[in-house]
Amino acid sequence: VTACKPPKYITPGAERGGGLLGLSPGCFVRKHQRGDLKSLTFQGQYKFKGPALKDGTLYKCDAVWSYQEVRRLAVLTTEEMEYLEENIAHLAATEYCEFKTCPGCKTYVEREDLTNLNVQCTICTADKKKVSQFCWQCLKPWKGSAPRSDRCDIDGCINHNLELLKNCKTTTLPQVQGVDACPSIRACPTCGQRVEHDKTGCKNIICPRCQKEFCFVCLKLTPECLKKSSYFNPCSDGVAPRQTSIPVWCRN
Repeated sequence: VTACKPPKYITPGAERGGGLLGLSPGCFVRKHQRGDLKSLTFQGQYKFKGPALKDGTLYKCDAVWSYQEVRRLAVLTTEEMEYLEENIAHLAATEYCEFKTCPGCKTYVEREDLTNLNVQCTICTADKKKVSQFCWQCLKPWKGSAPRSDRCDIDGCINHNLELLKNCKTTTLPQVQGVDACPSIRACPTCGQRVEHDKTGCKNIICPRCQKEFCFVCLKLTPECLKKSSYFNPCSDGVAPRQTSIPVWCRN
């Protein structure tokens, strides 16, 4: 994840496109079709926005382009279209629901209760004519009582993302005063997405999943952090400790 720089309206990647802000949409898309388009989807973004500045301001236009327009201007090959469309569909789906592949029938299953790891597959239940449940975490047939939010009773059922948050190395943010021992991996305080700081620029980053901007150091949303601090100064509450739980995304 790329660190955002002040002022707030400059988004990750803006510096890379600096010389292209005045180009027409067609020139911009064609130049970046094999780079930025794939890079954006890899970063969890599926909405393509115009890079030009608003007249007389330093604010980016950020007008959302339709995929049909991007595809037309970029002159994508069949393979590139298939790659982008598959990733865009996946990213759009994950913004509105939580789903995984059932370990039994391999169909997609949506988890409606994000605090319960016990999930029932309706397809397997119908085929087997008995309730078929699996663990959302280890993807094995459910064992033990339910509901549970931490694990099932199968040995080795652990949340690997949570273990990573607990045991990751520390890192420094050279351009931020007083930050010399911060956990190198964080969970977004809004959606729980695992993120890292690239050690450049300010302490704030934008989550590639929910697009919320937050402070990598104190884990507060940026507007809250900036009430008593600034982009390159220590946070009023210091460095937040290692996270022991992963936030559940309450989608609108």
